[in-house]
Formats: sequence, C-alpha cells, structure tokens
Amino acid sequence: MKSLTLKAPAKVNYRLDVLRRRPDGYHDLRMIMQRIDLCDEITITLSDTSGVRVTCGREGVPDGPENIAWRAANALLALSGQETGIDIAITKNIPVAAGLGGGSSDAATVLLGVNELLGLGLSIERLMEVGVTLGADVPFFVFGKTALAEGIGEVLTAIDAVPPLWLVIVNPNIPVSTAWVYQSLRLTGEWNGDTIPRFFKDVADVCAVLANDLESVTIERYPVIGEIKERLVAAGAAGALMSGSGPTVFGLFASEEEARGAAQSIANSFDWFVVAVRALV
Repeated sequence: MKSLTLKAPAKVNYRLDVLRRRPDGYHDLRMIMQRIDLCDEITITLSDTSGVRVTCGREGVPDGPENIAWRAANALLALSGQETGIDIAITKNIPVAAGLGGGSSDAATVLLGVNELLGLGLSIERLMEVGVTLGADVPFFVFGKTALAEGIGEVLTAIDAVPPLWLVIVNPNIPVSTAWVYQSLRLTGEWNGDTIPRFFKDVADVCAVLANDLESVTIERYPVIGEIKERLVAAGAAGALMSGSGPTVFGLFASEEEARGAAQSIANSFDWFVVAVRALV
C-alpha cells in the first residue's frame, strides 16, 4: 500500500497590507510570507476503499468533508479520474485558528502528496490553481518559498534574499476567526503605494517592514496580543508582530540562543503556547 508522510509548515506574515475590498467580498492584499519549522505531520495512504477519509482527533479540526485537507484530496482524486481511496492522518502541532496558516498548509501538503502518490505529474503552477479554490493561503504553501503575495494571496513572487532568522511564536490559546477579523476591519483609504524591498540582509531589515493592518482589529478584542508583543520585545526580540488575523504573535531574533532563551523565559511565566523556531528558506 503506497503511503507518504510529509511535514506541513506554519507561516508568519512579516507584512500584511489590506489594500481594498473587492466586489467579490475578498480583499486585495500585499503580504510578505515566511514559512517556519513549526509543522503538522500528514500521512497520506492510498486505499482499496474508494473515497477520501481524514482523521485528526484535534478539537476544532473536523475529520470529514469540512476539513480543507479532505477537499484538497477530493479535488485531485476527481481530476485523476481514478477509483482509488485516500486516507489522510493529520497530527496537529500548529495551533488552530491562530493566524499561522495551519489548515492551508495541510491542504497544500495533501495536494503535493496526492499528486505524487497518484502519479498525476501536475506542475506546481497547476497545483497552485487548484489550491486557490480551496483557500487564499494554499498557493503560498504549494509555492514553497518566502514570497511577496498579492491579489487575495495567490499572486506570488519569490523573495530570495532573507537572512537566517529565529522566531519565538506565542499563542495565548484563543481561537480567532479570520472571517470575523476581515468583516470587522475598517479600511481608512486607498493604499499609499509605498514599495517593499525584495532583499533583506539582516534582522533589522526585516524589522523595518513589519506591519499588519489586521492587528488593530484583533488587539481591540484581545488586548493580550499587545501584552505579548511587549513581553517579546522585553525578552530581547528585535521586533514583534501579530501573524495573519491572529492571535499568534512572533518575535524576531538573530540567533537560536537568544530565541530559545526568550521562549523559555516567557513559557516559565505564562500559560501560553510558546516555541522557538527557525525560518525556512
């Protein structure tokens, strides 16, 4: 029986600009997206029993067709025209509804894995096209590189020059609905047209672009996010920002030693999810 076990990495947003609301209800965005080595584990197995089955066992993560990973596998199975079955087991390590893209990464990883197991030979570009029908962040995880993301997140340009970075990820164990955050966002006007560099030589360069238009919405409801930012800076972070729609906050560090020390200090004092991770190239 053919099987694959793959890692599905989380992401953070170094930048998240909401440019405008689109007629279709989505928003045009401009983001710098970075994968990190906090990963779910996905095991995909071909089965003689037709259809797709997903198991996770994590609260807040559905096991059936409501799971985005199920929809990813089903989409490729339909494209293949094959009668085989697909069993997917997800081990969740990424906090749920946290602004870290865990569900989107799971879906992208399933697209890549099923493409390989079924021998479909679909290109990355084609898998990204399938991915955007599942969720706006899915193409980024299929792309697999640090990127400038535009449109609703599906127009991707690789950012090749990013220094080795360590991050401390802090989640206050509060789920936040992405849909609620965007519905609550009050756009103040048109984007001012400033440019984002494509080259970052050190942690200071990355800190210089840190911004998230969604922060004001989520912090207003959950002030603990602001507290976490302050704690990270006090622990030595060169910069700190909420990721995505939150509530996860990350702090940037130039070295593993600094990051692990800060993570330990915060974890000792608060009942939050805290982990030191490295940025993936």
